[in-house]
Amino acid sequence: MIHYKDLSSLFKRYGFPPPENPMIGVVPCRGTCDLAERELTGDFYMIAFKKLKSGTISYGRTKYDHENGSLMFVKPRQVIQFREIELEEAGFNIFFHEDFLNGHALHDEIKKYGFFEYETNEALHLSPREEQIIWELHDKIEAELNGNIDEYSREIILTHIDSVLKYSQRFYKRQFINRTELSGKTVSKFNKALSAYFEKGLLQTKGLPTVAVMASDLNISARYLSDMLKQETGKTAMELIHIYLINEAKNKLKGEDQSVSEIAYTLGFENLPYFSRLFKKETGVSPNQFKKQLVN
Repeated sequence: MIHYKDLSSLFKRYGFPPPENPMIGVVPCRGTCDLAERELTGDFYMIAFKKLKSGTISYGRTKYDHENGSLMFVKPRQVIQFREIELEEAGFNIFFHEDFLNGHALHDEIKKYGFFEYETNEALHLSPREEQIIWELHDKIEAELNGNIDEYSREIILTHIDSVLKYSQRFYKRQFINRTELSGKTVSKFNKALSAYFEKGLLQTKGLPTVAVMASDLNISARYLSDMLKQETGKTAMELIHIYLINEAKNKLKGEDQSVSEIAYTLGFENLPYFSRLFKKETGVSPNQFKKQLVN
């Protein structure tokens, strides 16, 4: 695996024309678009549009293969690899160095877009109209890079990149809805996985369930799981885990002759104050107050 600190080295290695701006470059993909056989990382973001005819893309250690036009998003230092790619239609890669964002609002905003944490099998599959919108923004970025660079160029380019990200967020919401219709409610599968974790006694052996563990059970990335659940329920995966655990705690407080500390331990909480704070946050009263209310 090789790491690239700058775009010029990456472009030179793969025979791309040198970028007009050393901090950002657009690479067209016509027919093929390989980044060789080796895995690579870099200090850059990448937004890639592909409509695969054959070949595989590896990103985050998973493989992606899809015929529809799709967008994928790569963050700095994420492992990527394109192998024997053939495209149905033209595609593109937009590379921009993380330092290109310094001093701009997008420097912090880009970290809020969850799709940079997704795996390739969770790529954004675009409708024809959505493809058109993304291509229009691509053309504007390319035109700005190929024009006369001046003091406005960076701001204009970053505005267009910001638009790509905002549209992608919107399109992902559409995809989440479509995915729910095709594969059923994610929250139902999530709750089923939580119940299985509880019934197998994993709370005692492995401790509190994490979003990563639940996502692994459902064969999706942790960030994609949270975003899907947020779309369906308005709550994140961690919030739903807490709700599930507190409901189990309330059931035990009602029906078992155990102390609060014993119940906390059986639910995987090693820290009693943390359990008490979480319980009060969800119910409005402490576990002891809840137990006393039952007696009275």
